[in-house]
Amino acid sequence: MKRLWIEEVLQYKGKEAHVLGWVANRRDHGKIIFVDLRDKTGVVQLVFTPNHKEVYAQAEKLRSEWVIGVTGIVNSRPEAMINPKISTGELEIEVTDLEIISPAKIIPFEIETEGREISEELRLKYRYLDLRRSRMQQNLINRFKTTSFIRNYLASYGFIEVETPYLTKSTPEGARDFVVPSRLDPGRFYALPQSPQQYKQLLMVGGIERYFQVVRCFRDEDSRGDRQPEFTQLDIEMDFIEEEDILGLIEKMLKELIEKFFPNKKITQYPFIRLNYNEAISQYCSDRPDLRQNKNDSDELAFAFVVNFPLFEWKEGEKRWDAVHHPFTRPQFLPQETLPELITRIKQAPHTIMAHQYDVVLNGYEIGGGSLRISEPELLEAVFELLGHSPETINQQFGHLLEAFDFGVPPHGGIALGLDRVLMILLNEPSIREVIAFPKTGDGRDLMIKAPAEIDEKQLRELRLKIIKDN
Repeated sequence: MKRLWIEEVLQYKGKEAHVLGWVANRRDHGKIIFVDLRDKTGVVQLVFTPNHKEVYAQAEKLRSEWVIGVTGIVNSRPEAMINPKISTGELEIEVTDLEIISPAKIIPFEIETEGREISEELRLKYRYLDLRRSRMQQNLINRFKTTSFIRNYLASYGFIEVETPYLTKSTPEGARDFVVPSRLDPGRFYALPQSPQQYKQLLMVGGIERYFQVVRCFRDEDSRGDRQPEFTQLDIEMDFIEEEDILGLIEKMLKELIEKFFPNKKITQYPFIRLNYNEAISQYCSDRPDLRQNKNDSDELAFAFVVNFPLFEWKEGEKRWDAVHHPFTRPQFLPQETLPELITRIKQAPHTIMAHQYDVVLNGYEIGGGSLRISEPELLEAVFELLGHSPETINQQFGHLLEAFDFGVPPHGGIALGLDRVLMILLNEPSIREVIAFPKTGDGRDLMIKAPAEIDEKQLRELRLKIIKDN
């Protein structure tokens, strides 16, 4: 018989139905056994009676989380037994055939609750069980709906999604890289991308014009509740634009997303507030202020764009200049300032340079950021030199980008939104680990598969690597 989803049982009253799923619980009431069967669409009550002796005997063995399949007649429940808390609460299936597909051991925690009372380490160790709980499944369903909406929204504005490489080159752009040794070229390494920054700019050189990607990014840095060694961002790049083009696109997309899938949320102000960086620091002592009128109201969404960042910041401990965002961020020209004059100002007075940089802030979190990009090779070289890179290093690390710019590059810019962080806020979760299927712990470990892990001597020899252990 064709398998029915539990939500489809509603259409089979008085008919035979075949459903598959997990035993949520079993209750013995005298000679009648009740079982709540669960699949991804809902829960339905099964009824086993001695009228079907072999099936009844099998049902006596059932325990929570066993995987079973049943066939039976869909009947109306007695009025006193109707359960208004579930969509199938007026129906039950009188089972005539039972197949035990997979018995299960006693599970280490309850999954009928939201799970917040269970230690996170235990939940992450048995994540495949934790994912069975309704809250986690709804989080992943909402994640899927959100990414599907974004893809369709951007496609309607002429964007196409392009995949960029995961094995790339280590370049000095901020956080530490995760590196991957090359077996075929010993002593050389790939790096996992901190973001597709250079590739998306090269796509602009390639004439793609409107690019986006829902992409994995990797940063070897300290973890916290809203950060992971690997995370997902919505990456966007477009050419022939001004700052307001990107900001307008993002605020409209977020507004429509929230109205469609999170209608209980209320946006404090639309269009979103624009704050100058200096204004945010002076008024709120933060470049990601929480602008909610009632900070205890999780359904209030206070968006803001923070703009006009300084391009450079002085690292006192290292006695050097660094990029506030990244080195590809476009400086703001003064009125009537020429390119050579701007380059001179970068060399002589970097503290005066403002950037075409913008962050998206929501309820005290930075949920995204971007900038217009430098498209003149000589301007990019001047920025790299101020940051302490020699001409040889610039050519070695970024020569491919500078060479590409010699073949005609349109003015361009982009933005990236941290999807994990956005969903964490919209779903009222305390950390991004609650909206990721298989997250790491706060210190970057996967407790389920026990990673990171050692590799054997044969692999080390193939990679020409040697482990130096601490004393």
